Amino acid sequence: MEESLQVIPQYAAVCCVTVVIAWFLHWAYNEWVSSPPCKEKRLPPGSMGFPIIGETLQFFKTSHSIDILPSYYRQRLNSFFFNWTMRRIGDLGYGGEKLTSTRYGPVFKTSLVGQPLVISLDPEFNRGQVVQELVPRDGKQNLRQDGTVHKFTRSLTSKLFGPENLKETLIGELEVSMKQSFAAWAAEPSIEVKDSVADMIFDLMSKKMISMGPEESRELRKNFEDFFKGILCFPIYFPGSSFYKCMKGRRHVHKKLTHLLKDRLSTPEKKYGDLLDPVVEELRSEKPVIDETFAIDALAALLFGSFATISGTLTIGLKLLTDNPDVVKTLKEEHETILKKREDTNARFTWEEYKSLTFTTQVMNEINRLSNVAPGIFRKALTDVQVNGYTIPAGWLVMICTMATHLNPTLFEDPLKFNPWRWTVIKRYFWFVFNMLRLYHMTRCALYPQTQDETKRSMLQRNFMPFGGGIRLCLGADFSKLFISLFLHVLVANYRFNFFSVGSYMCVPTWFKYFIRVNLCSPLIWNSPVCRWNEIKGGEVIRVGGMLIPKDYHIQLFPTT
Repeated sequence: MEESLQVIPQYAAVCCVTVVIAWFLHWAYNEWVSSPPCKEKRLPPGSMGFPIIGETLQFFKTSHSIDILPSYYRQRLNSFFFNWTMRRIGDLGYGGEKLTSTRYGPVFKTSLVGQPLVISLDPEFNRGQVVQELVPRDGKQNLRQDGTVHKFTRSLTSKLFGPENLKETLIGELEVSMKQSFAAWAAEPSIEVKDSVADMIFDLMSKKMISMGPEESRELRKNFEDFFKGILCFPIYFPGSSFYKCMKGRRHVHKKLTHLLKDRLSTPEKKYGDLLDPVVEELRSEKPVIDETFAIDALAALLFGSFATISGTLTIGLKLLTDNPDVVKTLKEEHETILKKREDTNARFTWEEYKSLTFTTQVMNEINRLSNVAPGIFRKALTDVQVNGYTIPAGWLVMICTMATHLNPTLFEDPLKFNPWRWTVIKRYFWFVFNMLRLYHMTRCALYPQTQDETKRSMLQRNFMPFGGGIRLCLGADFSKLFISLFLHVLVANYRFNFFSVGSYMCVPTWFKYFIRVNLCSPLIWNSPVCRWNEIKGGEVIRVGGMLIPKDYHIQLFPTT
C-alpha cells in the first residue's frame, strides 16, 4: 500500500512533464512551422491547432442547433464587431450564447487537414477587390498569366449553361424532365426529396454532358455521393471509413470518365451532340490548351456541381415552404396568373414567363440565403496578399464564408426568418405611408413582410453572393436560378396541397397581407385555410462545417387533377 502511494507522485510528475512538452510542441508548431517567423510579414490572428490535424475536428463538429453562426465561428470572432447586434438582442449573442471577449476578429488563420488557410467572415473583405485577385483553390500559374484555360472552360460551360442555350433548348428539356419526375413521384407513397431531386438533375446532366443513360448515371451518382460524404469527415484512410469510401468513389468516377474519354478519342469522327464533343476536338487540335487530366477533372467537377448543391438547396427550400404556408399561397397566385394568361393551356413554360417571375425570384433568393449548402468559396493566393495590415502568404487558401454574410443581422434583419418579402422594393414616395401603417399596427400585430426601399435592397444585393461574384462567378449560376424557378413552377402549378384550419377567422382585406403578418399567438389570421403538402417523416437539418445538410426529408405529392 505504501509502495503504491509512493508511485502516485511519480506518475503525476510524468503526466505534468508530458503536458508541458505537448504544450511546447503545440506552441512551436504554431509559431515556427505553421507560421514561419518573418519581420516583414504579419499573419492574421488565429490558431493553427494541433500538428497535422489542425482544427479539423472543431470545424467539422456536427451540430443539431441551427444558430446564426456555428460555435466554431462564434468562438473566434471579435465581440466588438457585434456590439450593434448585442444592442439589438440584449445580453445574449448568437444562438443564445454570450459573446466572449475579443479574440481573433472576422478574419483569422487556421489549419484544416494539414492545409493552412485564412477564413473570412468580413462582408467588406468578401466582396472586395482582393478576393477577385485570388484564383480558385486548384488554380495554376498559367491561369493567371494568359487566361487561356479559364477562357476555354468558360466557353465550354457556356455551351450548356449559357443564357442562349438555357433559353433556346434547356428550359424546354428541363420542364419535360421535371414533369415526368413529378408524375413518377406522385405515384409513390412518399419520396426522399434530396435523392429524388439529385437523380432527376443528374440523369439529365449526364445525358447532356457525356451521353450517359439513366442506369449508368445512377451508379455514377452514387460514387459522387460517397465522395461528397467523405469530404466532411476526417481523412482516415482505413477500409470501412467514410474517407476510404470517399477515395474509392473518386477512383471509380475517374476510371469511368477516363475510359469514356479514351473511347471518344479513338473515334473522333463520331459525334454525340454533348459537352464532350468540343473537349475531344480541343484535345486533338495541334496546340491544345488542356490535357486529358484537366479534361477529366473538369467533367467530374461539372457533373458533381450540377446536382450536389441544387438538390440540398431545394430540399431545405421545400421544408421552408412547408413551414410557411403564406409564402406558398402567394407563390401559387403568381404562377396561376401566368397560366391564366396563356392562350394555349398545353403551352410550355417560356423564357419570358421565367423573367416575369417577381415573387418566385424573391423566394429563390431567400432559399439560397438560408440554405448555405456549401461551406464557403475557396480561393488560393499565388503571391503574398495584403489584407487589413496582415499578410496572406503565397500558397495559402482563403475561405470566404458566405453564410456569415447571409446571416449577419447587421445586414439582414431577423436573419433566421424565412421572409421573401425582404427583397421587395417600395418606391420612396410610398415609404412614408408604409411606415405610418407600420407604426399604427405595431402594437397589434407583427410587421410582415419587411419590405425594403431601393437603397436597402441594393445593400442586400451587394452582400448576397450564393454563387460567388466578379469574374469568378459560378459557371452554373444561371442554370441554378432557372432550375429552382422552374421546379417551383411545376410544383405549385400542377400539385395541390392538403388544407386544414388553424385558430379563428376574421375577415382581412387581401391587399393588407403585404404590410402585416399576424403574430402566431394572435387569434387573427387570414380568411383562408393554411395549405401544405404531406410531410411523411424527416425534415431535420444538421450543420457540419458551416454547411446545412438536410436529413431524409420524405413528402407525398398530390396532382391537381
